[in-house]
Amino acid sequence: MTVQIPQGYRVNAQGHMVPESQIKPIDLIRDDLVQNVVTAARQQQQALAAFKLLAMNEVTDFVDLSAEAYDVKYGGTKGNVTLMSFDGRYKLVRAKGEHRVFDERIQAAKTLIDACINRWSENVNDHIKALVDHAFRVKKQGRIDVNQVLSLRQLDIDDDQWNEAMDAIADSIQVTGTSSYLRLYERNSDDSYRQIPLDIAKL
Repeated sequence: MTVQIPQGYRVNAQGHMVPESQIKPIDLIRDDLVQNVVTAARQQQQALAAFKLLAMNEVTDFVDLSAEAYDVKYGGTKGNVTLMSFDGRYKLVRAKGEHRVFDERIQAAKTLIDACINRWSENVNDHIKALVDHAFRVKKQGRIDVNQVLSLRQLDIDDDQWNEAMDAIADSIQVTGTSSYLRLYERNSDDSYRQIPLDIAKL
């Protein structure tokens, strides 16, 4: 429930009502600045969200229109697509990304890998040990990085137990959802494409 703040009062960080007459002028100015910038940022955020939705819908409509020329109908979620302007100056990329996590079987994979390393302890390269330790390092979010662990599967190691561990890694991956991305690019004078930043940190 939203609490009504009486005229002439402000709420401090502890949730207490404080009369503005008891707040230092510099603190009032700082509060006004932060509140105004955040309000403007919220408006920009909503505008960007509306722009993304509109652009995504337009891309989807165009892909459907293009498919109709070949009597093709797409089923399910549509995937990645790249559209170019006629002059090649602009490129629009719609991408779908999966959110992947590991289930409990990743622990079995790590146990099998550790067993391999112990068995190879006399001959194994220290770089492989470091690679495994790095791959299974838990991130700040408390999760193991999927891409780091999957990089282990690129190692060409002829060992039944190692291959069993690689199968366990593959089996343990769970897709928890998908995200849609819209990226815009402009061609530079050297014919490479530079992304048009929509991230405030990259402006």
